[in-house]
Amino acid sequence: MVQLQSVALLLAALCWRASGDCGCNKLDREASAKSTEEPMQQVCQQRPKQNNKQYRDYYGELELEPEIEGMSLIPGGSQHIGTDEPLFKADREAPERLVKLQDFYLDKLEVSNAQFAKFVEATNYTTEAEKFGDSFLFKTLLTDAEQKDLEDYRVASALWWFKVKGVSWRKPHGINSNLKGLEQHPVVHVSWRDAVAYCTWQGKRLPSEAEWEVACRGGKQRKLFPWGNKLMPKDKHWLNIWQGEFPDGNTADDGYQFTCPVTKFRQNNYDLYNMVGNVWEWTADLWQADDTSETPNRVKKGGSYMCHKSYCYRYRCAARSQNTEDSSAGNLGFRCAKNG
Repeated sequence: MVQLQSVALLLAALCWRASGDCGCNKLDREASAKSTEEPMQQVCQQRPKQNNKQYRDYYGELELEPEIEGMSLIPGGSQHIGTDEPLFKADREAPERLVKLQDFYLDKLEVSNAQFAKFVEATNYTTEAEKFGDSFLFKTLLTDAEQKDLEDYRVASALWWFKVKGVSWRKPHGINSNLKGLEQHPVVHVSWRDAVAYCTWQGKRLPSEAEWEVACRGGKQRKLFPWGNKLMPKDKHWLNIWQGEFPDGNTADDGYQFTCPVTKFRQNNYDLYNMVGNVWEWTADLWQADDTSETPNRVKKGGSYMCHKSYCYRYRCAARSQNTEDSSAGNLGFRCAKNG
């Protein structure tokens, strides 16, 4: 029996290496029964909008639309999204295509724990993780003893993910954790439906995938990241991702072992922070346009603090992934959009 378990673990590891994935897209509640049942600092110089070339070129001498507090106006028009050089073909990153968008607003920051707490207090909202009684937690947030006790509740194809009872947005790092010191970190363990409820309360909505990607590119064409193609211009960290060996050796060279505050890492001239890295972000779009199931997959963008080029190079504007809309995890959050 021990030998069979060892072989299973080895095969799982080999499959992960071959697929180049941190397993974030496998955190779906319906497919996550017991595993035994299944084989920095601000890095862009902030400039006033009226001095921003992208805005100036787009609007000319016309008066700009009024600002909405905490949001950036993203110019619409015809914009390219996707890529003709996909790194993960199964993720449907290709082909590059032209989309036409109206002007829209996007939150400059990911929704924080403090903001979500105000929503819950005002509406008495209960998240899906709280209703289900559990959520997915990354292994390094668990002690060795806890990992041993919960080994039957690992995701079979991503053994570093555990389904843990009692974990929710209120207790993001485990059942004995709380939000002290994390008030300005992104809210996590929120499902797509939770995100929609919050945005609706704010009089906003989730961005479409196309809107999210256009905003991510910051007016640039065919760039990997919101600021360009180089990961570390001026040898500085521009985002919160994994450094070191996954899944046990995050050196946190960017200053953060897990999530970072939503106010860190300004990434482009649209004054947007943490578009890539930190936490995955829900979008409004279905992964499969004709999916009419009760819990369809929704597109998420941006990668998270768990991403690294060697295995999960999804902190690029064109990268994408998916989860069922009732899924939640410790590296999945969102931001809101609004019509221009």
